[in-house]
Amino acid sequence: QVQLVESGGGLVQAGGSLRLSCAASGRTFSRYGMGWFRQAPGKEREFVAGINWSGDSTEYADSVKGRFTISRDNAKNTVHLQMNSLKPEDTAVYYCARRRQYSSSQYYPTEYDYWGPGAQVTVSS
Repeated sequence: QVQLVESGGGLVQAGGSLRLSCAASGRTFSRYGMGWFRQAPGKEREFVAGINWSGDSTEYADSVKGRFTISRDNAKNTVHLQMNSLKPEDTAVYYCARRRQYSSSQYYPTEYDYWGPGAQVTVSS
């Protein structure tokens, strides 16, 4: 069984920065791609960023490109999301998730099989 736990959320003013971390249990972490999603009240869960198993390939939603950076440390079973120049519209619960093996796309929640409980990020204007 895989467990994912996010940390690092909180309240920040617009223009500020936060760094989210996701700690994963299990010995197969390095075999899987990972992703960050977010869900604002009344909205669907949306893709934020993804990273492949080795960390040398990343993808971002257009809304966060140039402001957010995803990274991973396979030795520590962790994945991070550095969020800079935060905007009020970034306010949401942020989830890390493990991508299914052999999935065809990293942009949809259905392509991920394990999820963390989420971390609240609130950006005030």
